[in-house]
Amino acid sequence: MGTFVDFIIENIAQFFQFTAFANMTVGHLVMIAIGLVFIYLAIAKEFEPMLLIPIGFGILVGNVAFAPGFKIGVYESGSVLNYLYFGVSQGVYPPLIFLGIGAMTDFSSLISNPKLILIGAAAQFGIFGAYCIALALGFSPTEAGAIGIIGGADGPTAIFISSKLAPDLMGAIAVSAYSYMALVPVIQPPIMKLLTNKRERLIRMKPPRAVSKTEKVIFAITGMLLTTFIVPSGMPLLGMLFFGNLLKECGVTKRLADTAKGPLIDIVTILLGLTVGASTQATTFLTMKSVGIFFLGALSFVIATTMGVLFVKFLNLFLKEGNKINPLIGNSGVSAVPDSARISQTIGLQYDKTNHLLMHAMGPNVAGVIGSAVAAGILLSFLM
Repeated sequence: MGTFVDFIIENIAQFFQFTAFANMTVGHLVMIAIGLVFIYLAIAKEFEPMLLIPIGFGILVGNVAFAPGFKIGVYESGSVLNYLYFGVSQGVYPPLIFLGIGAMTDFSSLISNPKLILIGAAAQFGIFGAYCIALALGFSPTEAGAIGIIGGADGPTAIFISSKLAPDLMGAIAVSAYSYMALVPVIQPPIMKLLTNKRERLIRMKPPRAVSKTEKVIFAITGMLLTTFIVPSGMPLLGMLFFGNLLKECGVTKRLADTAKGPLIDIVTILLGLTVGASTQATTFLTMKSVGIFFLGALSFVIATTMGVLFVKFLNLFLKEGNKINPLIGNSGVSAVPDSARISQTIGLQYDKTNHLLMHAMGPNVAGVIGSAVAAGILLSFLM
């Protein structure tokens, strides 16, 4: 009888060693708390729920502590999560998301007022500013390049770049990029108000002109050729972006466009968010480098927003009355589409309830998408 009881106790003890309770660390609990915060912000505050729910739940999944050898974790070869993570680690998911973004994007505002592309370009100073600061803080050139791209407020681009330049930092970079995209309504308004005065906030812009279907089709084709001729390394992102836009604008591939901007992008977003979240295992994620990345990510985002607003103010020095640009749309030069454009609209209405800036802000906003992909191509060209 005693032998049987000992056998049962031994089996229970062995079973316990394989539970999450036995393998849990303080780091796992910290990451689970962060995952719960993400889910709370998505549900209660509606901060980018399509992104934060999958990422937040993925953080929970990735931080259920387990004993090695069962092919469970995202970093264990042969596990289901590892197979799904292949699309992240090899940069497969980001181009597919860009295909969907292209299929749902209307470039009319940018085509009708081409100078707005300069605002999107100015906001990319956040990327290169953070790159220089990261170098100064001791990060390697490839790590600094991957960190800097967070300033573009473009999660897919950040994942694509980090998969090429700094795979070991991908989890921290991806979570940081998506976190700041979700926090656009919190981060940008104070900067916009600080850098503008009441007179500037009341500037009215001329309504955008109507853009023909032919112009849109030509823009999709020439935009792809021009940008990829300059930075061929950006082809996976830029090519898919403009391909998706051509599907939308040509008028004869509606089913393909609907698939790209609907089921396809939704499926890829689910897989990307879940696996990126799961990659934040406490044993590999909680490091001083991760803390530094979050700091630099916030700094790059602030620089990008600041440069966008200041560039509009600079541009207005050379524009005649009636043609001036409201600096409140300068924030939308980052590529967080369409959230940063909505912030321009929201802040503008606080000072004049009849001054609608959304359509104007969409110009630099979509230019920011192109600009961040071009910046990514530039970084790849001299860091690979």
